[in-house]
Amino acid sequence: MTDVQPRTAAEIQQDRPGNASTRRVVLKSAGAVGATAVLAACGTDSPSGTNPNGTDFNNNPIPAGSTAANGGGSSGGGNGTVLVAASKVAVGSGVILGDMVVTQPAEGTFKAFSNICTHQQCKVTEIKNGQIACRCHNSLFSIEDGAPISGPAGTPLAETKVKLDGDNVVTAA
Repeated sequence: MTDVQPRTAAEIQQDRPGNASTRRVVLKSAGAVGATAVLAACGTDSPSGTNPNGTDFNNNPIPAGSTAANGGGSSGGGNGTVLVAASKVAVGSGVILGDMVVTQPAEGTFKAFSNICTHQQCKVTEIKNGQIACRCHNSLFSIEDGAPISGPAGTPLAETKVKLDGDNVVTAA
């Protein structure tokens, strides 16, 4: 005769489909998720300054047709980097480029300033009524010297010396 031992309720519960392996499945799944996170963290990283396919790019392109765009890196006589064609900068106004603002406060007078507001480092967004405007907190700056006119900013925009070289506004040495 066979010796039959009674089974406990826990043993019976363990034999039911979906119950015995639930804890095991949960633990295995948690381990898989953790391993995936570790592998993702160790994966390839895109260094700053390159796009996803690995080629370099420039957030501040040089205007088309300028000597610098043709590989020279400067205007015709090597007198500075071309920023913008003078004809693109209206008198009493200016243009916002990649990382700077070029203005023409008076006919033939060109100025360049950082486009980063000195209040909380937002980018300035427009030039209107002879003023450079940062709409983050409504600071206004002068197109003549970058000085704050109103708003919370208390420090002028950083200036870059520029000059007119032929038809272009270029950085000055």
